[in-house]
Amino acid sequence: MRILVVGGGTGGTIVANNLARRLSAEIRSRRVRITMLSASDKHMYQPGLLYVAFGQMTPDQLYRDQASLLEGAIDFHVDPVEKFQLDQNRVVTKSGKVHEYDILVMATGSRIVPEQIPGLVEGAETFYTEATAVKLFKRLREIQEGTVAVVVGVPHKCPIAPVELIFGLHDYFKARGIRDKIKIKYHYPIGRIHTIKEVAIWAKPEFDRMGIEYETLFNVSEVDVGNKVVRSEEGTETQYDLLIAIPPHRGMEVVEQNNLGEGGWIPTDRFKLTMNGHDNVFVLGDTTNLPVSKTGSAAHFQAEVVAENIASMIKIGTPVRDYDGKVYCFIETGHDSATYAMFNYQNPPDLKPPSKPMHWFKMSYNQMYWTSVRGLL
Repeated sequence: MRILVVGGGTGGTIVANNLARRLSAEIRSRRVRITMLSASDKHMYQPGLLYVAFGQMTPDQLYRDQASLLEGAIDFHVDPVEKFQLDQNRVVTKSGKVHEYDILVMATGSRIVPEQIPGLVEGAETFYTEATAVKLFKRLREIQEGTVAVVVGVPHKCPIAPVELIFGLHDYFKARGIRDKIKIKYHYPIGRIHTIKEVAIWAKPEFDRMGIEYETLFNVSEVDVGNKVVRSEEGTETQYDLLIAIPPHRGMEVVEQNNLGEGGWIPTDRFKLTMNGHDNVFVLGDTTNLPVSKTGSAAHFQAEVVAENIASMIKIGTPVRDYDGKVYCFIETGHDSATYAMFNYQNPPDLKPPSKPMHWFKMSYNQMYWTSVRGLL
């Protein structure tokens, strides 16, 4: 049985490691082989980018060698897939090598596409890559007064990020003693300040407490870089001194180039986590078109379901679990407090008051992630 995992991020790494342990006997007897194809030999802890933007982490702390995170039985190659030939159960990589499979796991992730909005690349800072997070930190250190505007594109991964950014900005400028000289204005594309209703209800009084201005129904149409103005499709505009964007995202280009899903999102069964029309192709993480948050925790929970089902299919001929839409998101509410949102398809989040213990739990998890991604937590 040939299992091929495409993508070495959180979801792909957890599912591969989980399978390697569940199927150790089958691997030793050569009945099963697990191969992983990735675009990089490095693994990044992506939530750490926001810490880099506030000077709380350095970029080198975000990385580990991908091979060091994998069980020894996994055949790992840095050779990204360029062609998916699903009807023939095979892929073709950048090097030209053909990998045939019996079961395919797709965990290709997503990418930012700020270029879709005129002026956003040139006029706005962000933190979704190492380089942009470092650049944002330098800009935050330089500003002394004025308006910091935050705009949000959709869809985007880590839906809690805009809220965490606002808390972080408030605390950062307060620590520098210039909060009274900085106006923070938050713009969100729908009629409340967050997509998740319960988060919006919880966050609104918090924003009011911090003196955050906010404008809803603000879908960015363009950034006038020369005049430092961001305009909305609804006809409003905001003058800024520093513009920070949560840029819109799409699935990876290879998904679009192979016509596997509109916008790079693969049509996925919300319970089985299989690609529609292909029962031997599993999809997880940001790659799916599921109505759940695109977060590492969603990828983690999905990977556990996928690994258990693949292993049980090999052992007893049938899957044993459904994915229930589970997501768990930490919400940093400043430099010394945090809360969390946990929800699934059936149950909305019930946010608790922020606390210091939850903040330190998040700080601990930043280190525990490397154990988690190995599938040991």
